[in-house]
Amino acid sequence: MSSPKTAKRAKGVAHAAEPPAVAGSDVAAQEMAQALAAAIQRGLAAGDPSVLSPEALQKLMTATCRLYSAQVEAGSQVAPVREVTSTDIMTTASGLLKAGNLAVFELGMWQSWTGR
Repeated sequence: MSSPKTAKRAKGVAHAAEPPAVAGSDVAAQEMAQALAAAIQRGLAAGDPSVLSPEALQKLMTATCRLYSAQVEAGSQVAPVREVTSTDIMTTASGLLKAGNLAVFELGMWQSWTGR
């Protein structure tokens, strides 16, 4: 298997140090993800929160939630997000808990059992 290549960075988007690529990663998927993230950031910067339809956002969140979980299970310790506000995190976390029909108490119990 060849070593993964680093995804191209979109022009005008500031990036911190990139985490190492996951073994077996698809370069095309890496590039598409970078381009999509840049397009979403441009839309938000322009004041357009409807840059993705609710259905597209739901599919993207589902895929990224599953991917992040799989990477954590495989030993990754990379934070799931960066350069977001506390409000962004709390709003998203609340939505994720509601979607999973979970309460904050259950999250706390799971964290104490797993150490995560």
